Amino acid sequence: MKQKKATKKREKRFDMKKYSYRVIWSEEDQEFVGLCSEFPSLSWLDSTQEKALKGIRHLVSDVVTDMIRNGEEIPVPLSLRTYSGKLVLRMSPELHRRLAMEAKEKGISLNLFINSKIAS
Repeated sequence: MKQKKATKKREKRFDMKKYSYRVIWSEEDQEFVGLCSEFPSLSWLDSTQEKALKGIRHLVSDVVTDMIRNGEEIPVPLSLRTYSGKLVLRMSPELHRRLAMEAKEKGISLNLFINSKIAS
């Protein structure tokens, strides 16, 4: 009985609309592909963008329902995650030196220089 209540509680917290969906064209399949960022192993092929989106949303809903029933951890939607704004980036010492030199020549910090490169 307790597990059934916990399952119901988890089902209430789940809102499929908060996941990140997109639809792309597959030249190889000659169909639209519905994708969900939080579930990278899932996809849905269909003849229209609307059907591909509807298909992937339905598939995600089915998968999450199964995960809840099996007591598995459900991925948190990207839209609900918090980000610190900090990113650890590894690069070769040569690239680090080159970027530091370019930033110095522009008279800005390395952090600002790399941010501007990423944003453009």
